[in-house]
Amino acid sequence: MPTDSVLVGKSLLFACALLLSALPAAAAPDNQKVQVVTLPRDGEILVSFQFAEALTDDIRTAIHSGLTIRFEYTVDLRRSAAVWFDRTIESHKVTATVKYDTLTRRYQVSRIIDGRIEWMEPTDSEDTAWKALTDDFARLALFHGAPLEPNAEYYVRVSAHTSPRNAAFIWPWPAADAVGFAKFTFIR
Repeated sequence: MPTDSVLVGKSLLFACALLLSALPAAAAPDNQKVQVVTLPRDGEILVSFQFAEALTDDIRTAIHSGLTIRFEYTVDLRRSAAVWFDRTIESHKVTATVKYDTLTRRYQVSRIIDGRIEWMEPTDSEDTAWKALTDDFARLALFHGAPLEPNAEYYVRVSAHTSPRNAAFIWPWPAADAVGFAKFTFIR
């Protein structure tokens, strides 16, 4: 029967292995599915992001079925903590949708931020519709007057969720959310 010191040693070894397995994902932002860029300016943080995913035949089929395809991005402003969990300062939902009208053969694309429709427009171009879902998020002024401390390090984390999630459609990324982040230092 193992002694307490052996159990503690095994527990520490397991914790270190778990920590080391998480480091490559955090240390390699170039491999992120969601690329994030922040620009702190005049008391607000402008956020640009892009979901690095190509349009596949499976996604094209899902869009052309007439279902509303929704990509929801959760954009969190966080401050790193040395000892405990990182603190979320502010969070916003950015939703991009596309619905294909099978009669007119046009796409209706829209962007919704925190439940408010920012814009909505029809398009004939499949590429424009796909860009509205994945690329068209430049300099979004999401964080105005957030309580930030000067000379402190923060980061913006963007996680992507897709809808519908149905077994009939095979999405090209795993069931886990795609995530990206960008660090910055707030200077006054």
